[in-house]
Amino acid sequence: MNLIENRTINEIGIGETADLDRVLTRQDIALFATASADVNAADIDAEDEEAAGLQQGIAHGMWAGALISAVLTTRLPGPGTVHLGQTLCFHQPVGIGDRVTVRVEVTGVNRDTGHVTLDCTCVNAEGVTVVSGTAKVRAPREKIKRPVARMPTAVRHAHGVRFGALVERARSLDPLVTAIVHPCDDLSLGGAIAARDEGMIVPVLVGPQAKIRAAAEAAGLDLQGVEIVDAPHSHAAAEQAVALVHEGRVGALMKGKLHTDELLLAVLDRSHGLRTERRLSHVFALDMPGQNRTLFVTDAAINISPDLEALSDIVQNAIDLAIALGVETPLVALLSAVETVTGKLPSTLLAAAICKMHDRGQIVGGKVDGPLGFDNAISPAAVAAKGIVSDVAGRADILVTPDLESGNMIAKQLIHLAGASSAGIALGARVPIMLTSRSDTVDARIVSAALAKVFYHWRRQRPLGLPG
Repeated sequence: MNLIENRTINEIGIGETADLDRVLTRQDIALFATASADVNAADIDAEDEEAAGLQQGIAHGMWAGALISAVLTTRLPGPGTVHLGQTLCFHQPVGIGDRVTVRVEVTGVNRDTGHVTLDCTCVNAEGVTVVSGTAKVRAPREKIKRPVARMPTAVRHAHGVRFGALVERARSLDPLVTAIVHPCDDLSLGGAIAARDEGMIVPVLVGPQAKIRAAAEAAGLDLQGVEIVDAPHSHAAAEQAVALVHEGRVGALMKGKLHTDELLLAVLDRSHGLRTERRLSHVFALDMPGQNRTLFVTDAAINISPDLEALSDIVQNAIDLAIALGVETPLVALLSAVETVTGKLPSTLLAAAICKMHDRGQIVGGKVDGPLGFDNAISPAAVAAKGIVSDVAGRADILVTPDLESGNMIAKQLIHLAGASSAGIALGARVPIMLTSRSDTVDARIVSAALAKVFYHWRRQRPLGLPG
């Protein structure tokens, strides 16, 4: 069961077949796009509604070609096969969750040259042929039997198409010296070390030294060369990390194993904290399958029910981050349940006021519109159906939610139901803060570090609040 064996040119006969089954996943699309640099399946024209309906969650055409190649080189003829040529016809798209059966059948054998011709078909679960073609190979002349190679689970840092590009961009910048606050478990400590290994940060571990070293030993992590600043407990670690910012020793903070409010208590302390004139707010960055842009959701982690002044800072922080990441003119949608202003929904009044503040230059950069329903913010079809005239509607980069509860639900639904890769940072303090969650993967922590690094270097060249 753990061996594969080929069919030599002298063994192969007309009519022989081999097949395999495969179910298309979102990860297949992301990994294929990463390997091939073909982001077409995730990079569609938002104005083309028909294309949007077809392309979202659709496999690359050559994904099926790769499956055919897998059958030829592992089953028939098998190991030792040399692929000489392939023709393909694409009949139907393959979507996420579709099961495809790939079959090859021998139609021609030339024992003198070793050449074999095979018909190739890919059929979905409904029996519909989605891809067909012909392959020409040179079959092996010697018998080969070998163990099945272990299939790699995934590329370690397959963040998604746009997140991968962000990490690559961040690598070109100087690493950001970052205080890791109370990293006393394998997740926070491992995330910090992984971000270091990716060239994102230089970690300074702040917390109980004995606990940090014990966590590193349990996780098999090497802390050689990593600075540790001893602090007796989580509250003291947060205060010490803030002090390191004031001393100019670190340029960012990353949350470890402590509650967010413990860290923010030290950050927002009026005497010794990291306050600026700007309100602190959190921005989720989401790399969405089937979308041609990164989506930003704010604020889903810090401000519970922001008033007008807080909301204006939330919008400005998000605009600054989007510009820092290369969005030339961020499109900002202020969300509510409806797209009209009404006194019955206070969120619509706040949205209208924010738009006017932007018109008067109190908020700078990008374009702002609202109130807009969630569908009207991201769906060109919904905008067309309702006849909304807007530079933002249907194409928003930034989704500004009226309160923390709705923002948190939107972000987590996009992550857990729509398959978005996520990262995020808090802005508005003297330095960017990576408020990682206990459920965040190592990849999410690396991308959050990339966000902080790119933003830090961008802001060093521009006063806070000025557009890029």
